Amino acid sequence: MTTGQWVAGFRMATMNPAEAIRLAEPRRFADETVRQVLHLAGGGDQLRVRLTNRYSDRELVIGAARIAARAHGAEIAWETDRAVRFGGTTTVRIPARGEIVSDPVALPVAARTDLVLSLYLPEDTGLAAYAQLPGESAWVTTGDHTAAPALPDAHEVTSQFFVTGIDVLAPANTPVLVAFGDSWFQGAGSTHGANRRSVDVLNERLAHGWVVNQGIGGNRLLTEQIGESGLARFERDVLAVPGVAGVLVNFGVNDLILDEYTTPADELIAGFTELARRSHAAGLPVYANTIGPFGGAYYPGLAVATGLPVRRLVNAWLRGTDVFDGVFDVAAAVEDPARPDFIRPEFDSDGMHLNDAGARAMAAVMAVPTNQGVLGPAA
Repeated sequence: MTTGQWVAGFRMATMNPAEAIRLAEPRRFADETVRQVLHLAGGGDQLRVRLTNRYSDRELVIGAARIAARAHGAEIAWETDRAVRFGGTTTVRIPARGEIVSDPVALPVAARTDLVLSLYLPEDTGLAAYAQLPGESAWVTTGDHTAAPALPDAHEVTSQFFVTGIDVLAPANTPVLVAFGDSWFQGAGSTHGANRRSVDVLNERLAHGWVVNQGIGGNRLLTEQIGESGLARFERDVLAVPGVAGVLVNFGVNDLILDEYTTPADELIAGFTELARRSHAAGLPVYANTIGPFGGAYYPGLAVATGLPVRRLVNAWLRGTDVFDGVFDVAAAVEDPARPDFIRPEFDSDGMHLNDAGARAMAAVMAVPTNQGVLGPAA
């Protein structure tokens, strides 16, 4: 008899390829295998694969799907290779705007290990739902090579496609926290493929439960484009996550500077307050980060000069509010003491994102809650 509960072991927030603002070039596939590396937050005795076709007006045909432990690069550990079935079949048609969850796969997996998901896409997919710069690579090759230990003539891409999550059969009452936010969770600025994002560091410290990452680089709390707004995707990307026990929030930078527009402080505060209200209405504790510095941002079209003073106002509110169950002062942990609007040089990647050391410093001040108490700041 199977015991335990299905919870999220991995999550990846996808984006609409039809958006006007794109941080990666959308792709479409036909008669191709897409092999993707998925870094698990948590493990279990069995797994299920979640796929999406939510942004398309055409049917998505999955000709074959297989999953295995990763050997290295795009190569699989062949002895772990398993077919992924949907309603008992290896081929499935996902309706336009639809989503699907696979049958359970008998493959025990450990936390903080890599899986490789291979999808054969026999027919034109149209523009694919994708995650840009997800932290791990994907590889694409012509034909059905889902069972191949190594892909022939494959080329590497830095987006991932169609997959939204892996569920795992874990012990009962395993707590799952959702890191919900922007690039400071998603991991822009950290080393690609090295699993050194702030969420990865948090998972190194958690002895019970784990954190799944629903960050989208460029995402805003209030405004669409570069992913649906945080408020718009909250139900799907947080409340619908199996096993969710709490929420970690990191928003604000993009609301203050993208599109040469700065959201007024009172509107951003109202958005944070609404996010907390919805979390509490669902019975979930919610913890927020202060907004990190971005004075060194140099990308075109950013409202840095007008955004910085509003950041100070909103952070002052965050530090004093009781709207959240806790506030982690990430800004104070990573800002340059001599120039508080700037990231400390040793933590800086590009003026508005953290490098590996910065991500570790960010995670160190996050006293992450678990159902066995609170994991305090790192020593």
